[in-house]
Amino acid sequence: MSYQAEYIWIDGTTPTPLMRNKTRIIQDGKAPDIWGFDGSSTNQAPGDDSDCVLQPVFQCQDPLRGGDNVLVLCEVLLTDFTPHPTNTRSSCVAAAERFAEQEPMFGIEQEYTFFKDGRPLGWPVNGYPEPQGAYYCGVGGQKIVGRDIVETHTLACMEAGLHIEGTNAEVMMAQWEFQVGTLPPPSIGDELWVARWLLMRIAEDFEVEVNWDAKPIAGDWNGAGAHTNFSTLAMRNDFDAIIAGCEALGRNVDEHIANYGEGIERRLTGKHETARYDQYSYGVSNRGASVRIPWAAAKAGKGWLEDRRPNANMDPYVVCRLIMNTICSDAETGERSQSSSDLADAI
Repeated sequence: MSYQAEYIWIDGTTPTPLMRNKTRIIQDGKAPDIWGFDGSSTNQAPGDDSDCVLQPVFQCQDPLRGGDNVLVLCEVLLTDFTPHPTNTRSSCVAAAERFAEQEPMFGIEQEYTFFKDGRPLGWPVNGYPEPQGAYYCGVGGQKIVGRDIVETHTLACMEAGLHIEGTNAEVMMAQWEFQVGTLPPPSIGDELWVARWLLMRIAEDFEVEVNWDAKPIAGDWNGAGAHTNFSTLAMRNDFDAIIAGCEALGRNVDEHIANYGEGIERRLTGKHETARYDQYSYGVSNRGASVRIPWAAAKAGKGWLEDRRPNANMDPYVVCRLIMNTICSDAETGERSQSSSDLADAI
């Protein structure tokens, strides 16, 4: 008996790539293998040389179709089977392999906003809803919209076997978050992309759009981020390694900001629980810092750090590669902060 495999990939649209998908019918007993697509329709090839290759890299059960059907995340290759220029996964894999001995691990908090008819879901046609305050982790029909979509998405991720850790309503009305992790690279990126795809696909059935913009509504409203939690084996055993990681990130600010998602200057303003994009800071339990050290890590003297700068529309492969290259390469050189004990004493 045949089954359906939904091939999913990331296209070449700039500045923020789109997700693409198409269905392949596969005979029973056969596994999904390489396939192709028209790259001239996805901003990945010219019309006179349009073929691109889909290489399966991650597979899970299809929770929407059920049965033996599967979701197949693919990376894009050129026809000579080298990575396509838009393939950011390949460089993430290379960084993960380089720093494998440090055992890097990630957890990502993915924020997003539901939109319908050109405005956030549940917002009045004219004017604005009540100011922020009651929406975060809130309950009640006058404040919280989209929970039916969120519940459906959460169950779908669980049925697919994804490492979804939780969900919550966020600070702005119609804004939500789900968390994926803790996973090594590139698996964290693979599962986040599939979870994003599932959310958009499920929202279709509710005639709602998922908006990943960093600042979907200008003014006194929170933006949408993808806070990225990171640790190495050393961090999970030593607080000094966490401080060293924070200081390493502070020495490479420009490259990270330039690659943390489109519209980052609109979101990282120094307001609405953000640090300014052109300033760098870190601190324990400080949501206004660029990088937050969770209080639990400070209390335990080991754990992880949270880079609060990445946008909701960031590419997880790019963000994970940058964090590894900055922190793990710094650790290889043996550079360590002399101020870590001072911060520990202040906790």
